[in-house]
Amino acid sequence: MTALRIPGRARIVVALAAFIGLVAFTWPFLVAPGKFGSDYAPPLIFGALLLLVLAVVIAEISVGGIDAKALAMLGVLSAVNAGLRPLGAGTAGVETVFFVLVLAGRVFGPGFGFTLGCTSLFASALLTGGVGPWMPYQMFGCAFVGLLAGLLPPARRRWEVPMLAAYGAFSGYLFGFLLNLSFWPFSTDPNSSIAYLPGLPFTEQWHRYLLFDLATSLGWDTGRAVTTFTAVLVVGPAVLTVLRRAARRANFEPTVRFEPAVRIEPPDGAGTTAVPAAARPVETAPSCTGQVLPRRADPARMRRSAPGR
Repeated sequence: MTALRIPGRARIVVALAAFIGLVAFTWPFLVAPGKFGSDYAPPLIFGALLLLVLAVVIAEISVGGIDAKALAMLGVLSAVNAGLRPLGAGTAGVETVFFVLVLAGRVFGPGFGFTLGCTSLFASALLTGGVGPWMPYQMFGCAFVGLLAGLLPPARRRWEVPMLAAYGAFSGYLFGFLLNLSFWPFSTDPNSSIAYLPGLPFTEQWHRYLLFDLATSLGWDTGRAVTTFTAVLVVGPAVLTVLRRAARRANFEPTVRFEPAVRIEPPDGAGTTAVPAAARPVETAPSCTGQVLPRRADPARMRRSAPGR
């Protein structure tokens, strides 16, 4: 069940956005502080670029079709994530946002997961006062957490939840590892052995960053990974059931049904006229169970509109 389709052109845009995002996250290895006249110019420039990229990607995904039901589901889950984030942020790395992104991306598809990552982090930043130069990086990271969750391969029911839990733990570590790159050059003493030093070879710079991440962020990222892993294992089956039931009732992808032709008997006995199924207007209407059922055309109405009448 896909709530937001990703058309062919949007897939190319998403791939380019992933490349631009990778460049933005790894800017310390590509651009030295002070290159643009100020030490803080590179992260700000790349942060603004990420916002533009996110806007373009969301616009391209929306071209594929986003109806009122998908928009309502997006608003509800964004509000839920925005409300959950203050419950855990700031306490030993406990993060309560990622498990919703993983489960929603799995059920509603990669396009929905990407958009949910952007909107939920933006809403939570407004709610908690977390708006700053780090927000575009957080939005971009969470967007791809939801996107990759929707691209995970199919799995049997007994293995699906463990697979999602393992992915949630991995995404928690990867999110922290990439996010630290955006502020690493400004967070340590330049005389430290784990500080960023412009001009060093890539291998030595990479070694310094690995030490920095292990010393300053591993514990925090472990808290995020453990929280996501536990939440998916404990509440994942129930949340997946609820989301899939909502997806079935919303019927984002209605099934097309073909019906046989109808033979119309004119009242004057001039013969019979067969109206093919493709020519008959077959409308759809929601049933009480949420399924889309065909509404049969009225023969009397079609008799009045038949050619030659």
